[in-house]
Amino acid sequence: MKKILLPLLTLAIGANFTTMAQQIKYPDTKKVEQKDDYFGTSIDDPYRWLENDTAQETEAWVKAENQVTNNYLAQIPFRQKIHDRLTELWNYAKYTAPEKEGVYFTFYKNDGLQNQAVLYVQKGLSGNSEVLLDPNKLSADGTVALQATAFSKKQQFFAYAVSASGSDWQEVYIMDFASRKLLQDKLAYVKFTSISWAGEEGFYYSGYERPKDEATKYSAKTEFQKIYYHKIGTPQSEDLLIYEDKEHPLRYVGAGLTEDERFLILSISEGTDGSEIKVKDMTDKNAQGFTTVVPGFNTNANIVDNVGGKLLLQTNEHAPNYKVVLLDPKNLSAAWQTVIPEKKEKLEAVSTGGGKLFASYLKDACTQVEQYTTDGKLEHKIQLPGAGTASGFGAHRHDDYFFYSYTSYTYPPTIFKYDIKTGESKLFKKSELKFKPEEYETKQLFYTSKDGSKVPMFVTHKKGLKLDSNNPTLLYAYGGFNISMTPAFSVANMVFLENGGVYCVANLRGGGEYGEDWHKAGMLDKKQNVFDDFIAGAEFLIKQKYTSSAKLAIRGGSNGGLLIGACLTQRPELFRVAIPQVGVLDMLRYHKFTVGWGWAVEYGSSDNVDQFKYLIKYSPLHNVKKGTCYPATMITTADHDDRVVPAHSFKFAATLQSAQGCEHPTLIRIDSKAGHGAGKPTTKLIDEATDIWSFVLYNMGLKL
Repeated sequence: MKKILLPLLTLAIGANFTTMAQQIKYPDTKKVEQKDDYFGTSIDDPYRWLENDTAQETEAWVKAENQVTNNYLAQIPFRQKIHDRLTELWNYAKYTAPEKEGVYFTFYKNDGLQNQAVLYVQKGLSGNSEVLLDPNKLSADGTVALQATAFSKKQQFFAYAVSASGSDWQEVYIMDFASRKLLQDKLAYVKFTSISWAGEEGFYYSGYERPKDEATKYSAKTEFQKIYYHKIGTPQSEDLLIYEDKEHPLRYVGAGLTEDERFLILSISEGTDGSEIKVKDMTDKNAQGFTTVVPGFNTNANIVDNVGGKLLLQTNEHAPNYKVVLLDPKNLSAAWQTVIPEKKEKLEAVSTGGGKLFASYLKDACTQVEQYTTDGKLEHKIQLPGAGTASGFGAHRHDDYFFYSYTSYTYPPTIFKYDIKTGESKLFKKSELKFKPEEYETKQLFYTSKDGSKVPMFVTHKKGLKLDSNNPTLLYAYGGFNISMTPAFSVANMVFLENGGVYCVANLRGGGEYGEDWHKAGMLDKKQNVFDDFIAGAEFLIKQKYTSSAKLAIRGGSNGGLLIGACLTQRPELFRVAIPQVGVLDMLRYHKFTVGWGWAVEYGSSDNVDQFKYLIKYSPLHNVKKGTCYPATMITTADHDDRVVPAHSFKFAATLQSAQGCEHPTLIRIDSKAGHGAGKPTTKLIDEATDIWSFVLYNMGLKL
């Protein structure tokens, strides 16, 4: 197929654009008398009725809003060109790194435009690969996706979880591996689970009781997660309850066995920050329940593996950048033995393979990996292709090699084979796509935030870019939950880059790039630091003449959607376009839906008077001011998002449309049979990317 380049021509925002904006007629969204008292402060919530996403009047409103948005997008003259080019770019084979299970290897492959990647299996590295599970056959439209998967210890059985329409709710099935036939076993009402096999007999998983009301299971608060053991060949109703906490409904709990099956590990959290760890020695017939080895919830900790009767623990206790220690669960009063001490760089993850430890560090948000013995001796510093992100380090204890993936903003995911004994990496498989990475460059720049903090930013663009303040630029960030934004290739961004766009990612406080201190500097009452960091990044790009306010778009999803909502309400004149996606936008009521309660450790709660005082100051929904000229905004959400319920986006869109003080469009794009993002089929990904880039470029006054 002939390559279609879409040259950008800079135009003034002319008559056609203005006329189109003027012609938008938003749905008449009713307002109700709803006032809530927060410690003596009365807060109006006129669109409360939109929280009932299954009500007929809400469904009618969704249909009307989508019609407005679709009509607007349909009039953008280059929308189809963007869709065609994205389809062409997307159409290349994508692989994941092979994982070894006994004599078998499994990997995912998407031929190019398949809605879901297909899971393959082969015997040995030279064996013929065959389809183990094709999720595209589980639904006509590709909206059923694979989630957790796990072989039994001797590969007699294969268990897998699936989710439909992007929901967090999952169902678990078990396959007889030899015959590829499904057993009668089926587990329902599962969410946020792993599958941890005990031999060939059964496995541990995290589940919930059946929701009281099926109609509200996508929005009602989710409580009382439990640990069960499922024995193969028995109905779910007979699953053995392993652990529950009747006194604390708002806790997550996960379970997993160490590789030698000696210890059953429970990882418990009251939200998204802080953990408690309990263990049970399965070889101790006199063990009475679980032993708490890390009490909650002041630190973050993770069991890496066991060394005989002792446990290797990754922890940030007295080590904000994390360390690895060895502890004895039978002698908890004994001092922990440091195995890998804390370093200047954050220890992002620790894994095992071949009897070794693999420590993945972050240096200015880029991966560095070191190989250690289990007693802490450094053996190898793994050489990576450059400043990017590497993942997949780890294997079974008796393996002598494994495969990992490496990527960056201009380096498509590439798979390497790693020799544990020699520490050498060899190219195994590279991506072949219709894009020339050598024509682009990524720089890491550092800028100063409002309070003097230094913040890193990755800036990617075509080589030879002119700093003339006239480049279409998109600034993306997340800034929360200890999550690190590291370099990664995105085919969806290629249309923007190849036509002169500048793609920027800022590593804001609240993330995990520089350890727990960096995280804490952007959470709870310090959340405004995150918004200040982002705003300073936008001002930096303008000052350095990468762009101007007229050519600057901002985008973020989930917690990043909150970021965009807060920044567009705080500094509306600074940005031309805003794309808040599946965002947490009502900071006073987020904790009342599904698993929103788990974010209170990050944000605080309006049920607390002191926390209410700072939440109300930045809550996007409550800081929209009537008559203000806001950026051209397209809010995106989905009808099956049961992580951040669509009510956030519904209420924010209605409020923004009512308040908009100029002709900039304020639209909402509500996807159907989709959720928070995980498992979204390729067709929906391409459609969404098409609409976002079309909206962004058109509202910058550009022509393709």
